[in-house]
Amino acid sequence: MRTFGATWRRRCGPTWRLALAAGASVLAAGCGDSADSAASGGAMTTTVDTVGSWVRVVNSGAAPEWDLAPVASIGPGLGDVEAMPGEFGQAVSVALSPSEDAVYVADRQNCEVRVFGMDGTHLRTFGRCGEGPGEFSPFFYSIAWAGDKLLAFDFGGGRIGEFTSEGECLGQRRALGVGSGAPNFALYPVGDGVVYALSLTGDQYARAYVGQDAAGETSDTVARLPPPEDGGVLTCVAQSGPATVINFFDNIYAPHLLQHPGSGGTLYSAISDEYRIAVTRGGDTLRVIERDLPPEPVADEEWDALSQEFEALMDEMPGASCEPHARPQRPAQKPFMKGFFFDATGRLWVEVVRTAGNRWELFDADGRLLAQMPAGPRKEGALPALGARHAATIRQDGLDVDHVDIWRIEAPGR
Repeated sequence: MRTFGATWRRRCGPTWRLALAAGASVLAAGCGDSADSAASGGAMTTTVDTVGSWVRVVNSGAAPEWDLAPVASIGPGLGDVEAMPGEFGQAVSVALSPSEDAVYVADRQNCEVRVFGMDGTHLRTFGRCGEGPGEFSPFFYSIAWAGDKLLAFDFGGGRIGEFTSEGECLGQRRALGVGSGAPNFALYPVGDGVVYALSLTGDQYARAYVGQDAAGETSDTVARLPPPEDGGVLTCVAQSGPATVINFFDNIYAPHLLQHPGSGGTLYSAISDEYRIAVTRGGDTLRVIERDLPPEPVADEEWDALSQEFEALMDEMPGASCEPHARPQRPAQKPFMKGFFFDATGRLWVEVVRTAGNRWELFDADGRLLAQMPAGPRKEGALPALGARHAATIRQDGLDVDHVDIWRIEAPGR
């Protein structure tokens, strides 16, 4: 039993024990007292059990096949040669307009937002580097829509800017951040015009998701679970003369803690090597969503490639020592999930890791599996923009050049 993040242990039949760390209470329940099942999409079945005070939803079989059809790809060489609007300095975030007729791209390096039509045509650009209204700092990391306002999270400046669709600055909100850090200090949409900003909470190490809508901060603040001590990331330290060099190596095949805020102040959390997502509010478990898939081993060639990357890092850091392990530990199986997100309608999108190619699995608000569709490559740390009819992602090519891909969600018979 793991002692971090979210942990589940099977007892008997549908009996589960869910333990949430970071001060959350331990919840236990007996066998389910009611159940119903429904079949959808051929062999796919969904079973719903009431387990004490919470609901367990189990999805099995093959989901209906949907498709993400390419609409446009925005990158170097597109648009006007002089302005080069399709050539990004560092694309870090993408957002679909509420009507899904335009794509907004945050370019951190150039401190601006570029707007494109769904066919990839450049429409306008707004913002510049600075600390004033309508300007962005070098730690501008995320954009998302809250109702009819585009929010721009500039955590280096400790603020969230508000903009119209035309780029007019409407004002700004205070948001606690830091001057450096990872782009997971971002805006996380959950549907119904609500987003959460991952922010500091007054303590240097305490982080929480703070609810935001068109009017300002909501009353919902969701505590973020602390990262596990052995979450697959090695911290490697070496001395280079008087300087201390620190690097982080991510074992992508190790179990990771995944979490995302949900509507109404809920938290969705999982350990990536189990396809099981807990929906909690405070110390209460509301729902557990499960997916019955066979595990897949890490192939020898995959592990060899990761080991070679680690050895290359060690060659750059002579005498380095790494914690919590001296070198990456090979797990018994691959993770099931890379992450999960919400679209504009509140549906849950899970990026599933499969040897044959990653795919999206789409669930309704109750945790019932609706469909699956192929997932194309996306830039690490850049959240997808998911709408009712379209999706947009940021991708890096072999030269680490950023591109924005626009997709149309196609459901047979709809």
